[in-house]
Amino acid sequence: MAEPEPPLSCDCFVSLPPGSQDDHVIFGKNSDRPRDEVQEVLYYPATSHPSGTMLECTYIQIPQAEHTHAVVLSRPSWLWGAEMGANDKGVCIGNEAVWTREAIDPGEALLGMDLVRLGLERADSAWGAVGVITGLLEQHGQGGPCREDPAPFSYHNSFLLVDRNEAWVLETAGKLWVAQKVTEGVKNISNALTIGTDISAEHPELRSVAQAQGWWSGEGEFCFNEVFKSETPPARMELAKRRYSGGTLLLQQHDGSVTAEVMMSILRDKPSGICMDSGGFRTTGSMVSILPRDPSLPCIHFLTATPDPSRSVFKPFVFSESVTPVSRVISPQYGPDDPVRKQPRFQSQVDRRHDLYKAHEGALQTMETNPDAGNALTETLRMLEGQCLTDISALLSGESPVEEELGDLFFDCVDTELKFYQ
Repeated sequence: MAEPEPPLSCDCFVSLPPGSQDDHVIFGKNSDRPRDEVQEVLYYPATSHPSGTMLECTYIQIPQAEHTHAVVLSRPSWLWGAEMGANDKGVCIGNEAVWTREAIDPGEALLGMDLVRLGLERADSAWGAVGVITGLLEQHGQGGPCREDPAPFSYHNSFLLVDRNEAWVLETAGKLWVAQKVTEGVKNISNALTIGTDISAEHPELRSVAQAQGWWSGEGEFCFNEVFKSETPPARMELAKRRYSGGTLLLQQHDGSVTAEVMMSILRDKPSGICMDSGGFRTTGSMVSILPRDPSLPCIHFLTATPDPSRSVFKPFVFSESVTPVSRVISPQYGPDDPVRKQPRFQSQVDRRHDLYKAHEGALQTMETNPDAGNALTETLRMLEGQCLTDISALLSGESPVEEELGDLFFDCVDTELKFYQ
């Protein structure tokens, strides 16, 4: 049997004023992964850790920080890190697979998804998260299998890091990196290097390494994506370039009027390939965040916890002093018997589906076998999502008070969605 092509098709988006309709920063990301991979949504409260504590990431241990921020994560359920997420300081991060001229370390290190979670847990701003991730890259490197499969598959990573005031694009090649600051308008990244000569910060040895390898003469302007682009890119990198261009076009069409609803529509766009359903891979989770510039207003994060955003509900999550746990979007745990933990890894498969995933799976079958019932269900789900968006809009515009029950929002929406599936 031919090995399926790797998922080269995630997309991250951000709109900053004046690109946004309101004085909000809007973040969005689709997570495109192996089609049967389960994505769960997890909340971890802020925590203080004893000095000297070690942290078990997906493959390696690293020293734990003395304090970690509260985070909400959308993650493939077999690993420690996350494809995307947010923290209680108003920071959002998503990552992308990229390939460069720098060799991929065959050993196990930090996954790009581990770095997403570590940046959220340890930083109180987008720029601070750039520092966290690049520091960890220097200390521990990046690498290791990026899917739950015995066949080797690894990549380098790029990141979109966003807060209430600005965004940063961080692109890496092994331990080397460049970063670009974005303070206004719209920006997206996909599975290709995008930073050229507009570099805001970089690894101190970036250019000397490029010269030593013969990739750059040392003369003229330094263009990162030209110097470091892979000489043997995966076959679907051209598709990734088209997706990047398509995503840019969709954003530019709404430049000046981007809202959470607009970002959701972009993530649901199938003709562009942004919402993916191709062969062995599809969009398995999605996230949209509203980050108001006004610090007195809460940040609102919408997550699906189900595949295919065109047929899923974006459910709101708000950090509060009392967040209701949502066990029905958390996958089963297998402890030391998990195929990820046993050596050699990934020699067997386990059922990682959580309750909402299984209910949504059944709903998808209904949509496919009974189009009329499927359309009625989709309309009902859109009504639920629309009511949530209306309530959030009223909250952010000051038309309704900030309620103590905000910590129940995600729980209530998951519970309602499950009832619609029954």
